[in-house]
Amino acid sequence: MRHLKQAFWLIILLPVFLWFLAEPAVFQSPSFFSLRKVIIQLTGIATLCYMSVAMVLALRPRWPEAWLGGLDKMYRLHKWLGITILLSAVIHWMWARGTKWAVDWGWITLSAGNGRGQEKKWGWLEHQICGEQAGSDNGVAVFFHNQHCFAETAGEWAFYAVVVLIMLALLKRIPYHRFLKTHRLLAICYLALGFHATTLMKDSYWLSPVGWLVTVLLVFGSLTAVIAMLGKIGAGRQAPGKITALHYFPGVKALEVEAEVHNWPGHKPGQFVFVTTDTAEGAHPYTLASSWQEEYPGITFIAKELGDHTALLRTKLHPGQSIRIEGPYGCFTFEDDRHCQIWIGGGIGITPFIARMKYLASIGKTQNWSTEQRIALFHSTADIDEEALDKLAQDASSAHVQLHTLIDARDGYLTGERIRATVPEWRAASIWFCGPVGFGEALKKDFAAHGFPVERHFHQELFAMR
Repeated sequence: MRHLKQAFWLIILLPVFLWFLAEPAVFQSPSFFSLRKVIIQLTGIATLCYMSVAMVLALRPRWPEAWLGGLDKMYRLHKWLGITILLSAVIHWMWARGTKWAVDWGWITLSAGNGRGQEKKWGWLEHQICGEQAGSDNGVAVFFHNQHCFAETAGEWAFYAVVVLIMLALLKRIPYHRFLKTHRLLAICYLALGFHATTLMKDSYWLSPVGWLVTVLLVFGSLTAVIAMLGKIGAGRQAPGKITALHYFPGVKALEVEAEVHNWPGHKPGQFVFVTTDTAEGAHPYTLASSWQEEYPGITFIAKELGDHTALLRTKLHPGQSIRIEGPYGCFTFEDDRHCQIWIGGGIGITPFIARMKYLASIGKTQNWSTEQRIALFHSTADIDEEALDKLAQDASSAHVQLHTLIDARDGYLTGERIRATVPEWRAASIWFCGPVGFGEALKKDFAAHGFPVERHFHQELFAMR
């Protein structure tokens, strides 16, 4: 999480800092309207840069995964940027349109040198946006100048669409498949906003560091937008598969799906994949519940009934059905050299630990693991399925993992105090948590309050793709 926050603030502050280098006299603006022009430039450039990075992250690139801590962290950064884009775009729009309204309502008065009379004050403000650079002899500049009014209109309507689409993305009540379809429209909005920014950005900026940054981000953002519009995100990391077996656990309302997969690069326990069982529904993320064995090219994932799509899977899926698998993703792979590991699985968050236990049982301890390493697994759940709990106990026994199962109604809630009492060497341990975000954050704060180095040794899977 430390790197995630660092990346976020770097993305937020870098374009602002570079813009100030290009506008060192911004606070010496002689009038409100002079200040307005440069603030519109700043907020427009910042919004475009944030949206460009968000577009690139939507491509699910592999290169930032290790530093940020996995694709789940990248999606969290993508969400933070979405909220920032919403705020900065609204500020940009208010400086552009709000000033015009303020003039019309008499809140701001134009001086004689600013306009052509009060009866034409709206037209003067439109001229400020559409006609700043008419005197240039450069052919390219003249072309873009002639597109100013069209670019302004395109940008305004794209802004309205972006606001609506981001708000829809933040509403968890919107079904996942509808979210995917509406969210893809942001690629079109991005191209419109890119044209808006390219046309209206101040000429002198292009030869400065802020202009270089905008150019690079526009190129990569536009390429990403085209890929998204064509539905090709992750296409190079997809493999065909076929369902071989299904098993439903009614007590926990979860479906275990086994599938054979071809041309799969392999995966580590704790990673996740995107699985497409219905092209109309789109790809859904699932944590893998199996280790990878080349001699048996198969994977297992567990789908918990959490929404309309997952609730119907057990009636829609059948052995022999073709599916498409993309991945693997994630860095929740249990790789460290700590003397002890504490695993905490809340509800369906137990899945990556099942995969790791199967891995340990199949090949034993890896070279990076001490044979004396102690592993304590805490499984906290509100639902009970005896068959599922029996399988979990068998996996733990085979992997020599100490299992502590807590049923909420019977045993109460799992707390940091209970974990520390059970694992006396907790200070020398690493903690791996997968489950409800609020639960994980509460445990993280509790351990931090007791001096545990959470930034280095508390690993939390943020399994939320929106």
